[in-house]
Amino acid sequence: MRALGLMSGTSMDGIDVALIETDGENAVRRLAAAEFGYDASFRRALAAGLETAKSIRKRDERPGNLSDIEQDITDRHAEAVRAFLSQNVGEDIGVIGFHGQTVLHRPEAGLTVQLGDGRRLASTLGIPVVYDMRANDMVHGGQGAPLVPAYHVALAASLDPGLSKGRSV
Repeated sequence: MRALGLMSGTSMDGIDVALIETDGENAVRRLAAAEFGYDASFRRALAAGLETAKSIRKRDERPGNLSDIEQDITDRHAEAVRAFLSQNVGEDIGVIGFHGQTVLHRPEAGLTVQLGDGRRLASTLGIPVVYDMRANDMVHGGQGAPLVPAYHVALAASLDPGLSKGRSV
């Protein structure tokens, strides 16, 4: 299966798109990646949104203009996917992993908030979207980074066995 991963990290500078091929368990092969930058005015809106988000007490709260920012983030991700796919013609995408933009992360309180509407993204693009991964990880006792261990296991499985000779893996 070919999967797209979308990330807009704490730097708030843009959207990273990565295309991988995977069996969904152990094998992963990196194919292509690109970055789509945010304009300065949107970066300022995100920074202001971080301040607004400090008042959130429940995951689904969207005080102030956070609902508008969430819609804008989702639409920008859809535009990034379209642009990416136009540069990587012929890629059949089975699923998109949509991280969203983290605006609040308090693992000690079991609270994490990412802006981004996975249902809207799926509907807009016509491709299945997996989202709210961080919140789901925390519900199950994690710290909100569920993909890192799975990705590292898959990468390690594809390494030349001679690389680990004499070392624990």
